[in-house]
Amino acid sequence: MISTFTVIFDANVLYGSRLRSLLMELSLSGLFRARWSADIHREWMTAISNNTGIDVTRLEKVRDDMDRAVPDAMVTGYEELITALNLPDPDDRHVLAAAIRCGASAIVTFNGKDFPVSELTRYGVHTKHPDEFIRDVDGLDPGVVAEAAIADRRHYQNPPLSIEDYIDGIRKAGLPMVASHLDKVRVLLAD
Repeated sequence: MISTFTVIFDANVLYGSRLRSLLMELSLSGLFRARWSADIHREWMTAISNNTGIDVTRLEKVRDDMDRAVPDAMVTGYEELITALNLPDPDDRHVLAAAIRCGASAIVTFNGKDFPVSELTRYGVHTKHPDEFIRDVDGLDPGVVAEAAIADRRHYQNPPLSIEDYIDGIRKAGLPMVASHLDKVRVLLAD
């Protein structure tokens, strides 16, 4: 059974491949409904391309894989809500608009300060740091994060990642609590 608890992933949590990959594995758990929009895709893809020089066409394959993996994730029809929203950075309004349109309870983001509580509560939305969000998901189904990490680590074949390198990558992705948790259950991560 798929949960009705819905979250929007902000572009900044989709920017880094390690976090994006783990979130995608967790999205398949059915414990929450992961959502994003074309604008969110465009934002993380543009940022990666601008910062790394990776061609956008390579990133379009990642985007398409994400959309296929979670077929109902794409939020549409939110554009007319954007202008009515009041956020410190007008460029973030599309994220809140998409959250409102799909009935999301939370925006998973590293930048909670960009989404003032006073504005979000009007729409029944709150922010959640990805480290806290992933730990909350594990609290719903203990072991699901370890299972997702096992599946995620299998994607890294060229070169393969050691458990230590995988956990270190999770830590560097801004997830110290998740990394600490995975370190404690590292025996479960072995192939």
